[in-house]
Amino acid sequence: MKKTKSYKTLAATMAVTLALGLLSACGGGNSEGAKPEEAAATASAGGVKELSLFIDFPWWATKEWTGPIAEKITEKTGVKLNVTVATDDKQLPLMIASGDLPDLVFTSSNVSRMSDAKLSYSWNELIKQYAPDFKLDATRTAINTMDDGNFYTVRNAFATQEEMAGNKYALGGDGNPGIAVREDILKELGNPPIQSLDDFVKVLGMVKQKKPDLVPLIMDKNWIEQYFLQQFGAEALFDNWYEQNGKVDYYIRQPQMLEFFKFMNSLYRNGYLLAENFAFANDQIDEQYATSGKAFAHGHTVGTADTDNSAIQNNKGAFTFKMLPSALTKEAKKVSTGLGFAGTFVTKKNKDPEASIKLLQYLASDEGRKLTMFGVEGEHWTWNEEGHPDLKYDSSDADFMNANGIGWWVLYNDGIMEGLRGFVPGKQKTQALMETKAITTYKPQLGLIQTQPDSAEKTLKTKIDEMIKNEKVKIYLAKSEAEAVANYENLVKTAEGLGLQQLVDWANDTYQKKKDLFK
Repeated sequence: MKKTKSYKTLAATMAVTLALGLLSACGGGNSEGAKPEEAAATASAGGVKELSLFIDFPWWATKEWTGPIAEKITEKTGVKLNVTVATDDKQLPLMIASGDLPDLVFTSSNVSRMSDAKLSYSWNELIKQYAPDFKLDATRTAINTMDDGNFYTVRNAFATQEEMAGNKYALGGDGNPGIAVREDILKELGNPPIQSLDDFVKVLGMVKQKKPDLVPLIMDKNWIEQYFLQQFGAEALFDNWYEQNGKVDYYIRQPQMLEFFKFMNSLYRNGYLLAENFAFANDQIDEQYATSGKAFAHGHTVGTADTDNSAIQNNKGAFTFKMLPSALTKEAKKVSTGLGFAGTFVTKKNKDPEASIKLLQYLASDEGRKLTMFGVEGEHWTWNEEGHPDLKYDSSDADFMNANGIGWWVLYNDGIMEGLRGFVPGKQKTQALMETKAITTYKPQLGLIQTQPDSAEKTLKTKIDEMIKNEKVKIYLAKSEAEAVANYENLVKTAEGLGLQQLVDWANDTYQKKKDLFK
């Protein structure tokens, strides 16, 4: 997710993530929060309480508790948040080490570290003491419960397969890969079809030959691989596990990986992808290439064409992008292993745990989830009787979304609401998400394979991942296919020398113990 865009990628690498889970213990997948009229009465009677919030994402666009969404939350809950956005990914670990924590922490990368009774209150104890009518379904409780039997947060952006299947308009979020291409250039080339991966490569060749001033393909630095891994049918994207015949293995040993690496290397050797694309300093450079007219194809997420076109229009540009199909091969698939994106923690430094858990209870309610994801009802959206919101704004307009805080104050939300915001008739993103949903299967059991902070497995995995990060670039930039193959084989051999099989054995043991949560 880029810092100038609405709530997205996590994703990145991430992600919007949806998962298959247990049936809800309370007759439905969604949480039941405080009744709006009761929350408003409480806010009115108790006055405004100020709590500090640390957001562990340096790219977070909304840095102050202002705008209609924040104001409405304060009106309903009586809570005002004093927000601090991380300057880098080291800030929260340093705060944890020093004990200098705020009232609330919102994080993804430090969920395991913050899920510690020394640092945070468990939600289950706060709910029991202060909000006994705050009901969470069995799936969300199970997948967020730690080894000590407590759950310290409930991650957002999660939905079960049953919930997704029961909401045909819930299409997922922007954290799905996509590639957009220039419509005007296609027309100049005679509108060649792009219905397969081979078609796309042929068009890139035509662009290089007939439009030498254009970069054939520019990619977001965090989204270089995902679209093509999807086309090759890889079950795990980078930094993940995959499962075959009940056994787990690390993504670099997937059968599809060698062909994927050979393909990526061919894009570079043919001059379709810049070497420097693998070392861009930030995730805005690709946008600058695309929206200024310096590139033919732009790889990022399913929202790329809509977002680029909005920026081009605002800059008085005269060209447009259109999305490629989400599936360009018969093998194309997406396997969702996610358990959610980020969670909110009530720290032991919190000066009002009761107000904090009741704030989260409101955000978990139907009203709260719609407010944070769609905006103020009546002002920003109305509900369509068919079962989706009719938005009164352009959800691709990052400036509008950021200024109003729409999609940003998601301290609690779920994949259904995020997915419903993805359904906007007429948007290219909507079509791309429908295509992605059609090729998605769910294996959230794999998401439960998580190394714990300061564990031997965490240290080993970090060492292997760092090696892969450095060595895979040698595969992409190899001078021949034979060299690319040799570099890939060396990468796997090096990982195995570092102890990959030991890590895989641990992962299989963990998988066998935890997969029954989803029976």
